[in-house]
Amino acid sequence: MPKLKIVMVASEAAPFARTGGLGDVLGSLPKALAKLGHEVKVFLPRYRTIGGPIEPVPLGWTMPVSVAGKSVPMSLELLKGMRSKVEHYFVRNDFFFDRPEFYRDPETGKDYEDNDERFTFFSRAVLESIRKLGWQPDIIHVNDWQAALIPVYMKTLYADVPAISNARSVLTIHNLGYQGLFSGKRFEKLQLPRDLFYAMTGAFEFYGKVNFLKAGITYADKITTVSRRYAEEIQSGDEFGCGLEGVLEQRTKDLSGIVNGVDYTVWSPTRDKKIPYRYTINNLSGKRKNKVELLGFAHLPVRDRWPLIGMVTRLTAQKGLDLIEEAADELFKLNLQMIVLGTGDEKYHELLTEFEQKYPDRIKAFLKFDDTLAHRIEAAADMFLMPSRWEPCGLNQLYSLRYGTVPIVRAVGGLADTVIDFDESTGKGTGFSFDEYESDAMLKAITRSLAQFKSKRAWARIVKAGMNQDFSWDNSAAEYSSLFERLVAR
Repeated sequence: MPKLKIVMVASEAAPFARTGGLGDVLGSLPKALAKLGHEVKVFLPRYRTIGGPIEPVPLGWTMPVSVAGKSVPMSLELLKGMRSKVEHYFVRNDFFFDRPEFYRDPETGKDYEDNDERFTFFSRAVLESIRKLGWQPDIIHVNDWQAALIPVYMKTLYADVPAISNARSVLTIHNLGYQGLFSGKRFEKLQLPRDLFYAMTGAFEFYGKVNFLKAGITYADKITTVSRRYAEEIQSGDEFGCGLEGVLEQRTKDLSGIVNGVDYTVWSPTRDKKIPYRYTINNLSGKRKNKVELLGFAHLPVRDRWPLIGMVTRLTAQKGLDLIEEAADELFKLNLQMIVLGTGDEKYHELLTEFEQKYPDRIKAFLKFDDTLAHRIEAAADMFLMPSRWEPCGLNQLYSLRYGTVPIVRAVGGLADTVIDFDESTGKGTGFSFDEYESDAMLKAITRSLAQFKSKRAWARIVKAGMNQDFSWDNSAAEYSSLFERLVAR
C-alpha cells in the first residue's frame, strides 16, 4: 500500500499548546506516523502563547472564511519539523485566538461565549487552507469536539471540492465528557441546512442544544477512541456514554479503540533531563535520590519505610478526588505520604489545602501546572494514584510504569487495558486496581500495595515488571496506520 497523505486537526499539540492528554497525543502521534513514511500535516489554532525560539512563518496571504454569515479573515503560518518531516500549520485570526487561555475566560472562569464561532471558524479555515494549498489528503484525522465539524462540512458544504471530497475522515474521541454543547438558537451560525438539526438523523440536536461531537460521530467515516475498554464502555450506558451511548452504538461497526502511546524520548528515567537523578531498571538508586530531593522540596520528612504516592491530575470530579475526600481520615492513618500536582475546581483546591493543614507531615499539594515538577513526581514517587470515575486512556499510568512508579488505579477505560492487577498468589502484575467506584475499594487497593512495599524483593519484582512494559508510539501508530490504509482502500 502506498504511503498516505494525512491531515491531522486538533485544538492542541505539544509543545505548542497543551492542557492534557490531547496535546500529548498530537505532539507524538504525527511524528510516529511520519516515521512510518506517511506525509503528515498538522493544523492548529494560532494561540497567543505559541511562539518562542522558532516562530511559525506566515505564508503571505489572507483569505475570507464565512462564519455566522460574516466574512472573517484568516491567514496561515507554517513551521516545518526539525527532527521529523511533520509540517505544522497555524490558523491565524487574532480576534478568535489571541486570548489569554485556549477555551476559558480567566476573568469569569467560564468558557468563552463564542467558542462555537471560534471553532467553526477553525474547522472551515482548515478546509479552505487545504483547498488553497492544492494538496489532496487521503485522510483527514480530527480530534475532539473542537474539530468535529470538519467531517460534517466535508460531506455538505465541501462535498464538491475534489481536494476534500475524495478524502476519508476519522474522528478520535479523547474524552467523551467534553462535547461542545451550545444553545440550539446558535445552530444558524454553522450555515448548514436546518434539517441537520431536527431531521431523523438528529446529527446536531441534543436535548434542544447543538452538540458538535454528536455531529462528528454521525458524519465521520471512522471513529476511534483512546483505549479498547473505553470504546466498549461508552456504548454501554449513561455512566460512560454521557448521553451519546445510543449514537455510538449505531456506529459500533465503525468504532474502535487504540490505546495511546508514550514518547520515551521524553518520558524515560534513563534520559529525562527534567529530573535531578537518572536511573535504569538495573540500577534504581537514582530513584531513591529523586524521592529524597522531592520530599525536601515539598518540606515533608524523609521516611524510607513509607511509600510516597504521587498524583498529577486535573482536579475535577472525574479524577476521583471525592473518593480521597471520603477516605481521608483512614487514608492518612496509613504509613504513607502523598504529593499532588494539578489545578481545577476551586472546591478541590480548598480540600487539598485543608488536608495540608490537617496532615502537615503526610501531604503536600502544588496547585498549578508545572511540567518539570510532573516529571520529578513520576521519578520520585513509589506509587501513583489514579482512582478515576472514568478514564478514556490515561497517560500518567503509562509514564509511571516506565519510571518504576507502581500505579494504583480504578479498572476503567485505558487504566484497565494497561495496568495488570498484582496477583498475590503468583507474584505477577504491574500495579494494583479496584473495580467499584467506592472509597473502601480504593483503600483496599492502597492497603494491598503497602503490604507488598514492605518486602524489597517483592516490590522490586513489581517495579521491574512495569518498567519492562512497552507502550511506545510505534505500536499505536502502526494501528492507526493500518486503520487509515484500510479506510482508503475501501
